[in-house]
Amino acid sequence: MATLRFGRYLDALSAQSALFAEALIGAELHQRVPTCTEWTLRQLVEHVGRAHRRATTIVTRRLTAPPDPGELEVAAAPEDPDSLGAWLCAGASELVGVMRAAGPQTPVWSGTEDHSVRSWARGMVHETAVHRADAEFTLGRQFTLEPDLAADGISAWLGLLSLPQALDRRPGLRGKGQILHLHSTDPGLGEAGEWIVRRTPSGPVWDHGHAKGDVAVRGAVVDLLLVLMRRVPPAEAPISVLGDASILDHWLEHTRF
Repeated sequence: MATLRFGRYLDALSAQSALFAEALIGAELHQRVPTCTEWTLRQLVEHVGRAHRRATTIVTRRLTAPPDPGELEVAAAPEDPDSLGAWLCAGASELVGVMRAAGPQTPVWSGTEDHSVRSWARGMVHETAVHRADAEFTLGRQFTLEPDLAADGISAWLGLLSLPQALDRRPGLRGKGQILHLHSTDPGLGEAGEWIVRRTPSGPVWDHGHAKGDVAVRGAVVDLLLVLMRRVPPAEAPISVLGDASILDHWLEHTRF
């Protein structure tokens, strides 16, 4: 499946981290995150900053096998609220630097089928953007995301859910051919803004395209992303659900984190 340019991912990672840090200014960091209820806002930020730093270690050391947890130990985030945003941006900046120096095709281990630096660039952008949405919602702020990034985030998520190891954890994603059709209403995305997802007996498969499904979900691509990532319930999102809504409900129920 086509992905965005490597440089687009690097620039977006820097931008998303900066927007995340901006949202933290003056925020009460001990409040719970409604979309990640086990975390406070500070813990959410620490999770993202540590993910950046672990990725930096993998790329810097050119690790090509699953690392031992001890290899990825990173320091805790600072306790000082005024330093937290800067700490987040510093980790993202270092990661962008080492990935840019390594180049997209450099082989490194990843949890996807693509064992390259490009995979980490893509994954860290979407990790940061979705958790920025968590932070924005916690603070009562609106979340926006460029359509190309939101569309790529959907494709990346569907790709992860189609991996054999994902099915091991989510056997309910098997099916008898039920089709979920996602249709972005954003202009300019073309085929990149439509997805056909089939639940087969051996697991979900997906591709870009337009076809009649058992259920069709239409809306702005960022709203489709937030629904699929279980950040906004379908009934509360500005989307249209046409056909058998239970197919969408089943998909969301079986794609819990």
